[in-house]
Amino acid sequence: MKSHKTTMIFFTCFSIVLLLLAGSRCLAAEMPAADALAIKGYDTVAYFISGKALKGSASFTAQWHGMTWYFSTPANRELFAADPEKYAPQYDGYCAWAMTEARKALTDPQVWKIVDGRLYLNCSQAAYDKWSKDIPGHIQKADANWLKLQGRN
Repeated sequence: MKSHKTTMIFFTCFSIVLLLLAGSRCLAAEMPAADALAIKGYDTVAYFISGKALKGSASFTAQWHGMTWYFSTPANRELFAADPEKYAPQYDGYCAWAMTEARKALTDPQVWKIVDGRLYLNCSQAAYDKWSKDIPGHIQKADANWLKLQGRN
């Protein structure tokens, strides 16, 4: 009887862990490796020019902040090269919501918003929904946390 109870507890705990892992879409992230692919290969300029998330191409790339950025057109690559700060997502592309909690989380390039001319990405729709409840306040908090994580505050 004791063996059956132990087995049931094990499988229950194992099932809970699997459910938690499956539901956890905001993965923690470390600093990108040299020449890492920025924002999963999406064209950061396209958010501003086309108003949508577009995959970039390995044919049109630029290097910035230790990452490789893909673009859907040569014109978008040139715009980025001329002013990367204008087009790059905030927090080097890490999740805006996670940054309010002083965490780096990988993002879903399909979950985004431009606020005051700045691109913000989130790791999931759920994170975006939380972030959207107080965008100005969350940006202020995330900006402060980003400076701390960069060692500039």
